[in-house]
Amino acid sequence: MRDSKSTARLQAPPPDTTPLNAVEWRVERAPVAYPRAIAEMEARVAGIRAGEFPELVWLLEHPALFTAGTSARPEDLTGLIDLPVFPTGRGGEYTYHGPGQRIAYVMLDLRARGPDVRVHVGRLEAWLIATLAEFGVAGERRDDRVGVWVRGGTGDAKIAAIGVRIRRWVSYHGVSLNVAPDLDHYRGIVPCGIRDHGVTSLAALGVAATMADVDAALRRTFGDIFGVQD
Repeated sequence: MRDSKSTARLQAPPPDTTPLNAVEWRVERAPVAYPRAIAEMEARVAGIRAGEFPELVWLLEHPALFTAGTSARPEDLTGLIDLPVFPTGRGGEYTYHGPGQRIAYVMLDLRARGPDVRVHVGRLEAWLIATLAEFGVAGERRDDRVGVWVRGGTGDAKIAAIGVRIRRWVSYHGVSLNVAPDLDHYRGIVPCGIRDHGVTSLAALGVAATMADVDAALRRTFGDIFGVQD
């Protein structure tokens, strides 16, 4: 995933220090169908905008599938892996979702936090980097590529993707972090339109983290970046 209106930055944005009520956290134990996730996010965004619901971080996995962002190009769907393809309103190109990948859909009210898409994407990147550091993994930004990357013997590999949509300054969609997915599925697409670099996961890096471990790390690091404490 990536935001088509944003570029990665080498410098982290300032943390969000706006005093706000605690953000709700929700964790799904079973894979969530993509159409259901979109419908629930749309409803939640409307509720946040209307002041009827609190902000939400929704942690889940999807069944194996590809999503096509607003900049997806047909030639980047290779046909080597046959999975369902879902058009989606987030920015960016094709990406993969599936079991073993932690999705965090982040629904925040940017009217209070600062109506700046680039700053929001930068905070998502900083959150992922801080989470990876909890496992001894050095996640990095790249000035020409959105997402979080790690260095390896064969060059850069992407370990986490970012794709956001903003509706009347309430954010949704979010991030995906590769914990232990089937990386072979990525052969079905050119991930985020980037042909020159690979993909990796915590498992591929030799980190034996469970999804519960990752969820705990995401929650621990969230407050430092987004200014919200339990």
